[in-house]
Amino acid sequence: MESNAALKIVKRARALRKTMTEPEIMLWSRLKGRGRGQPIFRRQFAYEAMIFDFYCPAAKLAVEIDGATHWSEEKRAKDEARDAWLTGRGITVLRIGAGAVFHDLSVVSDGVILRALELIAARG
Repeated sequence: MESNAALKIVKRARALRKTMTEPEIMLWSRLKGRGRGQPIFRRQFAYEAMIFDFYCPAAKLAVEIDGATHWSEEKRAKDEARDAWLTGRGITVLRIGAGAVFHDLSVVSDGVILRALELIAARG
């Protein structure tokens, strides 16, 4: 049986799927495809006590879209600690600025997919 904390984080992830930011919606429009050879991504994926913007289970790749709330020194330090913790669990974190999504969605989405494919191939 799932713990109360686990149920809360899953409910929060479901709620976040309904209130995605504009850059998240834009990137999701490119990542959600299930074409042959394209890695499968999940959006607002609950993992332990956190939620990834996007996650590719086969690649163990978490993708985070960082907006202005991630610019402070305190938030950057928190993100770095979180990323290091995830790296220790075999999860690669790819942080992308929201501005990059707005300015060049194709390059960003192609880069995310390529990184996922590289990680999947490395797991071989």
